[in-house]
Amino acid sequence: MTTPANPSSTAKRSVLISGASVAGPALAYWLHRAGFAVTVVEKATAPRAGGYPVDVRGTATEVVRRMGILPRLRDAHIDVRRCTFLDAGGGVIASVTPSAVAGGVAGQDLEVRRGDLTASLYAAVRDDVEFLFGDRVDTLDQSQGAADVTFRSGRRRTFDLVVGADGMHSATREALFGPEERFHRYLGHCFALFTMPNTAGLSHELMMWNTPGRAAALYAVGDRDELHAFLTFHRPHQPVDVLRDPDAQRDLVATTFADAGWEVPGMLDAMRDADDLFFDTAGQIRMPHWSSGRTALVGDAAYAPSFLTGQGTSLALVGAYMLADALATHRDHTAAFAACERGLREFVAMNQALVDNGGATLFPTTERALKRRNTMLRGLVTLPSGTPRPAHSALTLPDFAAVRR
Repeated sequence: MTTPANPSSTAKRSVLISGASVAGPALAYWLHRAGFAVTVVEKATAPRAGGYPVDVRGTATEVVRRMGILPRLRDAHIDVRRCTFLDAGGGVIASVTPSAVAGGVAGQDLEVRRGDLTASLYAAVRDDVEFLFGDRVDTLDQSQGAADVTFRSGRRRTFDLVVGADGMHSATREALFGPEERFHRYLGHCFALFTMPNTAGLSHELMMWNTPGRAAALYAVGDRDELHAFLTFHRPHQPVDVLRDPDAQRDLVATTFADAGWEVPGMLDAMRDADDLFFDTAGQIRMPHWSSGRTALVGDAAYAPSFLTGQGTSLALVGAYMLADALATHRDHTAAFAACERGLREFVAMNQALVDNGGATLFPTTERALKRRNTMLRGLVTLPSGTPRPAHSALTLPDFAAVRR
């Protein structure tokens, strides 16, 4: 990779990025291109492999193209050929193409395993920036005109800037802005993700079972021996008492689906034995500002849209690009953070609004809403594939500042 020369004769500005999932490595890539000295700290001991499928759509596709990783992601693209929706008894309601349901464009949008995306991002930047795996930020002091950081390991470093790319439950955000509940918008759903054996013989397809307020899905990303299992259910109030207790999470899911049909009993058995269970609630992060002093937030830490929109990964990629471009354009970090918000906030708002504009229709909570959704799905069988939702592509990326020079 050829890095454009930094025209500034001053020392490189140093940036610490907390989080090495999607937004973190993407931001590291672009900041390195702009001449920053970048360090990424990640609490996991290595880049995380595996994981559920994620979407890269619209404007985010242009970001990964500019990073040079689009061919690799196209090779990793999950070629899902059909989505089949089932009624309470397991009967088929409709079988449609994925683009008809998601509102994307077949052949343009990408769907890849999360681990394949993070591996591609890491490979693009690992030789150019410093990674500190198995560590995390313990304290952050911005009082002396710099960011003095003490890590959990005990090491101490000073940086010009710090960026929290540490996800929806961001420790960086909590340290700077306060408890998550100030910014969390609960959307009324809980979900559990895990893998299980592919005893059903599924291939390149998604099958989803629904009753009002409950959904179960089996996702075969190829001809693999395992399936991604997904159980989601409606709860009017967030079950905060189980969020840090895996046993309580399993009990809650099992109780909620105790009388369910189709393949759900087998899914519950597999969930009990799963060593990769991920449980959380569907929610959004909405903040009046994404920065404080020399520290900013990016991706889910700042503006998580929830899985109901299908846009979390894309927002993380676009947000990383826009933040790096602003920092490359403005020497003053305060001006850079403000410019990033001006350029990105409307795009974020449009994507978060998808949950209010039909983004949650796949998980109806009432019998009436379920019948309406099923009628819509049957109609999709005879209609051409959907056109992209405007929110996917509503932002035109600027040419990167370091290249404009």
